[in-house]
Amino acid sequence: MRTIKRLTKLHYYFFTAISILLLALIFNFSFSKTDGFLIFNRFHTAWLDIFLKYITNLGDGLISILVATVLLAIRKKKKAMTVALAYIYSGLLIQIAKRIFHMPRPKYYFEQTLFQYNHFVEGVSMYNHNSFPSGHTASAFALTTVLVLVFKKKKISPYCLFFAFLIGYSRIYLAQHFLIDVIFGAITGITCAILSYHQVYDLKLFRSAKLNRRYKQLKITNQVNPI
Repeated sequence: MRTIKRLTKLHYYFFTAISILLLALIFNFSFSKTDGFLIFNRFHTAWLDIFLKYITNLGDGLISILVATVLLAIRKKKKAMTVALAYIYSGLLIQIAKRIFHMPRPKYYFEQTLFQYNHFVEGVSMYNHNSFPSGHTASAFALTTVLVLVFKKKKISPYCLFFAFLIGYSRIYLAQHFLIDVIFGAITGITCAILSYHQVYDLKLFRSAKLNRRYKQLKITNQVNPI
């Protein structure tokens, strides 16, 4: 199976991602929601406020749509389809989960618990609900995981990982999410990327009918006239 082979070859990316997420999960259950949030938000500077305020937008789903469009324009149809599917699947799962759990965002949570937290970055819109899980993080991990899977270059793995985790961290830094939201956003993104890759490259669910006929004819010919 092609998917298994790709996952095995990309052990650095997936082992590192899973290891960091497991450590983050252990950290999350070692502290209260408020304490864990404060530990991640100890360090604030003016330049980091500005940098993360803009960098977090790269986790928006529009970036995935843009990447898929560019790939389609340069006739990389399978790659474009994989990016698009990963975005759609992760987006649907995230929105369903948000409405099921309806968890409070940090600002609203602190207001309800009467905790004083005042470092909100200027220019960033604050919301009250639908915190779990993080949609930006899911989109970032879905996109980077697909890129690592479809482009056979191991060198991009560390850059993709850094980008995805940076987006996740920015969501906590900007007081948009708690750590647990980011963890499950990342898991959702990675899972949806692998599923999309499997559907496009292994199951070939979106191959045209014409190509399917040619493939069947070739398969029959090989069976009748084995080499």
